[in-house]
Amino acid sequence: MHIILVSDRMATARSITLTRRHLILAVTGFAALVLALSSMFSYLTVRHAAELRLPFLQELVRSLNLEEAVKTRELVRENLANMAIRLGELQGKLMQLDTVGERLAGLAGVGKPKESKASPAKLPAGTGGPLVRPDNLTPLDMQRALDDLSRQVEVQSDTLAAFESRVLEERVRMNLLPTAPPVASDTRVSNFGLRVDPFTGQSAMHEGIDFIAETGTPILAAAAGIVVNVERHSQYGNMVEIDHGDELQTRYAHASEVFVKPGELVRRGQKIAAVGTTGRSTGPHLHFEVRIRGAAQNPARFLNQPTQPRLARR
Repeated sequence: MHIILVSDRMATARSITLTRRHLILAVTGFAALVLALSSMFSYLTVRHAAELRLPFLQELVRSLNLEEAVKTRELVRENLANMAIRLGELQGKLMQLDTVGERLAGLAGVGKPKESKASPAKLPAGTGGPLVRPDNLTPLDMQRALDDLSRQVEVQSDTLAAFESRVLEERVRMNLLPTAPPVASDTRVSNFGLRVDPFTGQSAMHEGIDFIAETGTPILAAAAGIVVNVERHSQYGNMVEIDHGDELQTRYAHASEVFVKPGELVRRGQKIAAVGTTGRSTGPHLHFEVRIRGAAQNPARFLNQPTQPRLARR
């Protein structure tokens, strides 16, 4: 590229030749100038903005931080309140479980353990430690206390459930054992074992217990069960047999009347017949037997149990 310069001060015209190198240098210089001016402008803008607006930004950030801290404290306080409520609920549940334990102990016939009196000469065991108020507990400490109390409640619940199940099973088992007196009066005239037969005067085996009672006295089921036999026997007279499960049966003989029929489910203490003197009998009485797998057992082993459920008379 040729450029001709003409001026009044110059006697002759000048010619300048521009090559590609000159053009590249010019463009590079222009770009460097623009970049420098932009950098200077940005620096001045940021500096003035920082000088003019930084206090406002700092105040805004401080206000936001303060608001966030307030919200955090409120959230922590609310969580602690909820944890305290939950802790109170768990403590209440523990008290209920203690009450259930006392009730189960009553059902099982087990009283509260007696408190052992310490010897006057023996000093009480020393206790102590730093005082840590609940208000000073951190959320983590409160959560740990809740977890520990929850585990205690769970363990005690499982223990009481197992104990209650065993107590109920024992009550059911006892309800099926002939431990209730078959008549209201417990006057026994002839016990189980060898005796002098009232008819022959010879020694003979007596496979039950005879209870003296007036004719018409209610005969009560000694345990819950199913009536399996009602018949008029030549020796037992009017007789009732009740099956209590596990090959255990009771037999009630010499009745004047019978109020149940085979297949009927009877409760412990239910009136099943009335005392009489039918069959091989010398007078009004109840002949009561207990048999296991058909073999006669001494009824006194069952009737003399230390604890007997209350009779449910009809």
